[in-house]
Amino acid sequence: MYVLFLLFQILGAVILGFGIWILADKTSFIAVLQMSSPSLKTGAYILIGVGALTMLMGFLGCLGAVNEIRCLLGLYFTCLMIILLAQIAAALVIYFQKETLKVELSDIVVDLIENYDPSDEEKRNLQDAWDYVQTQIACCGWTGAKEWENNEILRNKSNTEYPCSCSNRSKDLEEGGGFCNLEDPVNGTATYADWPVHEQGCMDGVEQWLKDNLGIILGVCTGVAVIELLGMILSISLCKNIHSEDYTKVPKS
Repeated sequence: MYVLFLLFQILGAVILGFGIWILADKTSFIAVLQMSSPSLKTGAYILIGVGALTMLMGFLGCLGAVNEIRCLLGLYFTCLMIILLAQIAAALVIYFQKETLKVELSDIVVDLIENYDPSDEEKRNLQDAWDYVQTQIACCGWTGAKEWENNEILRNKSNTEYPCSCSNRSKDLEEGGGFCNLEDPVNGTATYADWPVHEQGCMDGVEQWLKDNLGIILGVCTGVAVIELLGMILSISLCKNIHSEDYTKVPKS
């Protein structure tokens, strides 16, 4: 019985840690989103709050079970139900608003590419994160390398330079980020088709990653929901047992 309450404390710690990781991460696609989208930061703070609340509920549930305190078990059940309903609501919002979220994500990345400037120290972390994404996924741009032609710096240089993190050559990837010079551009001008870069856009890479890991994501979500339902059933069962005790058997003073 108490193992389940312990699981809730562990689950709360995991959710709390995930929220903190989103805020602290500086080297992945999550970093690009959280530094560009206020909604992801808000989501991270919500995760931290839910994680802390889940840990607290695990403690209160255990305390209520040990001391047979019905009000704590009732509070435990109520909070679990609210958290479960909130998770279901969030999943529905994400599902029905997925196209809107996709457009918002596309706008964030396209704006980042157009304003990419290796000399801009204020955006260094954000740009380094995007370089990391392009290097790890082996992609270029959001839908393709052509988006980089809209970058002001590259346009002013007649596209005779290209983003190093997009390159399919190992010597360019050693640069880590910034722009690399195109060898022997025709008439001093070039297009994205002349660049030695990956053809795949990062959108396809991200979608493929989600498809590859969809089973794991759904499995984790289902597991969390099952644990929460078991906690609700257990708390109600304990409440009924406490309520149905035969107090007439207690010796009178």
